[in-house]
Amino acid sequence: MATRPTLPELPSLPKMGELDLARRIELAREPEPEPVPRPRLVRFLGEFRHLAEPIKRPFRRIEVAKSDNPQIVLILPGFATHAGRMKYLARHLERAGHKAKRWKLGWNWGAENDTLERLTDRLDEVCARYDRKIVLLGWSLGGLYARELAKARPDCVSKVITMGTPFSGSPRANNVWRFYQFVTGHRVDKPPIETDVSEKPPVETVALWSPNDGAIHPRSAAGFPGERDRAIALRCTHMGFSYSKEAILAVLEELERV
Repeated sequence: MATRPTLPELPSLPKMGELDLARRIELAREPEPEPVPRPRLVRFLGEFRHLAEPIKRPFRRIEVAKSDNPQIVLILPGFATHAGRMKYLARHLERAGHKAKRWKLGWNWGAENDTLERLTDRLDEVCARYDRKIVLLGWSLGGLYARELAKARPDCVSKVITMGTPFSGSPRANNVWRFYQFVTGHRVDKPPIETDVSEKPPVETVALWSPNDGAIHPRSAAGFPGERDRAIALRCTHMGFSYSKEAILAVLEELERV
């Protein structure tokens, strides 16, 4: 008997009532408190090249060497993405001998009151299972979660690697803050988690950033000395952090340096 093909999981958008919708639209349309730098429009439009990625992927080959220093890596996806978006990167980490673990929180629709608590539970679970410290790998908003997790549980974290994460400067130094406010229902500078996102976690913290990022301003993702230990420039797009050859190799190199 033939089996029905499995359909890909579709995003489940946050529910909102009529009044809530009006408030979210107002948040998306509110004026900027002050002008801030952000990637040029041409860079932002370049992000849509990721739509052709499934076609290009079969023709790309990435040579991955076996790791001499295998790590347990908890991967945190970016805003409006699911763990499945990170599967290609995770597969290469595992080819090298690392263990890539999902965050298990479904779609990342922004910070909620219990986000950090749920992530802490997940980190504790992975840490206890393997009885060792974990590397946190966060893409974009996932990198902010990674930094906060490391502040809350430095005893469980050996290293934080962020990819295109806006942890420095204005939270509006990007091309997606209005969309973020519409989806989450809160201002980008007033998240439900009270914290100083630019404060460096008490573990080694490495920021991967790119001047070709069309979503996040490069300086916001690179940060300044004191906000991270090292900043490494790549040449991928923002979406490319999850699949580009140079991003994957950069992450693998950082895992060897744990």
